[in-house]
Amino acid sequence: MEKYDLIIIGGGAGAFAAAIKADELGAKTAIINSGLPLGGTCVNVGCVPSKTLLHAAELVHTAKHHNVPGIELTVGKADYASVVADELTLVETLRNEKYEQVLKSLASVTFIEGRAAFASTNMVKVGEQQLEADKFIIATGSRAIVPSVEGLTEAGYITHIDVMQLKTVPKRLAVIGAGPVGLELSQLYARFGSQVTILQRATSIMPRAEPILTEHLQQILAKEGIVIKTSVQLTKVVAENGAKTVFYSGEAGEAAVEVDEILLAAGKVPNTEGLNLNQAGVEINDKQAIVTQPNLQTTQPHIYAVGDVTNLPLRLETTAGREGTYAAENALSGATKSIDYQSVPWTVFTDPQLASVGYTEEEQMAELKVCACRSVTFDKLPKALITKRTEGVIKIAIHPETKVIMGVHILAPNAGDLIAQAMVLIKNKNTIDDIDDMLPVFPTLSEAIKLAAVSFTRDITKMSCCT
Repeated sequence: MEKYDLIIIGGGAGAFAAAIKADELGAKTAIINSGLPLGGTCVNVGCVPSKTLLHAAELVHTAKHHNVPGIELTVGKADYASVVADELTLVETLRNEKYEQVLKSLASVTFIEGRAAFASTNMVKVGEQQLEADKFIIATGSRAIVPSVEGLTEAGYITHIDVMQLKTVPKRLAVIGAGPVGLELSQLYARFGSQVTILQRATSIMPRAEPILTEHLQQILAKEGIVIKTSVQLTKVVAENGAKTVFYSGEAGEAAVEVDEILLAAGKVPNTEGLNLNQAGVEINDKQAIVTQPNLQTTQPHIYAVGDVTNLPLRLETTAGREGTYAAENALSGATKSIDYQSVPWTVFTDPQLASVGYTEEEQMAELKVCACRSVTFDKLPKALITKRTEGVIKIAIHPETKVIMGVHILAPNAGDLIAQAMVLIKNKNTIDDIDDMLPVFPTLSEAIKLAAVSFTRDITKMSCCT
């Protein structure tokens, strides 16, 4: 039986970050992977391929809707199969450079292909092979939730994994769910010509986000021809004559939409099934997620868990990677590092993008019983007027007594880049007075943060451009 200092189960962002840190610490480590190729969701079927396709869709849309007088661009027919081929080439390149080659450089790490399952608190089995370790990190990720709906399995569906390899665009598409995956892929396919209908169980798109932002985004998506039905429940799916009819119920009663394909984007479920966690004494919650402490320990002190497989607040590639690093360091050196999730930003890569960091108004009200918030629309921003992209909005929440910035929420082109500045402001506990003393470049969208901060103390309609 082979004995290791650390065994990592999984092959994605969290697992690789843990392996790199373990190698730096000189620990004899095994990394066991099955399912998706090395790199996990992000590089294979998540961030890299989806954002590549979204960029292509944005080019198609901008060519037709740039809003600059006097310029008419000739838009040819988009060859979607070629776009996907380019996307898959990039995926293969990054998987090789960032994962396969990196793995080869880790002298203390052994890679094992196969499905791991615990046989005891300190042993896993991979097929007939038995492996023992002092410490473990579970980083097996998640998979798409398949709703229990009559006829859905028989009719067939696709997930975020399948769409990254489709060579054709469905003429009519039903998207089940309006979270990040549902919204991004809905806009992607709509811009390539699909008739898209979003069916959302909640009362709004992206329920965890600020309503003023999601309401604006929903209006933008509707103008692009996307039909959005909220507060609806799927009842059944019927497949007939090559088409699929999705039946749903809502406040207006029963209704149906006929489509060519159904995309499931109603959330994800942690990949804990088959790990035999009961053999290891590792607790999971009612959502099948591994219960972890802030230092990433599970209910077994020598077993850690990171990323989508856990009950942690944010499920992002960046947090999974940092969690993997901390888990390895905590497990191997006795550290107790943890992440402040309130200072971690997230982004939905629609166009415009929806980005957020820190407290929402609802969270601030729950904790402080009062909200100190201001919102500014981008028609007040010179750069937005210049680029004809005034559909954006920014909202800032501050502590009502100290003026410390508690949350920043942005709907705008490149909001995912802008939110990085807000992340630093929140992490450093800056106040709106600190922002007032900062001098962002004019004209840029980054001025939006200062403009929103200044709006707490001044009437921004009575300010000149560079004040």
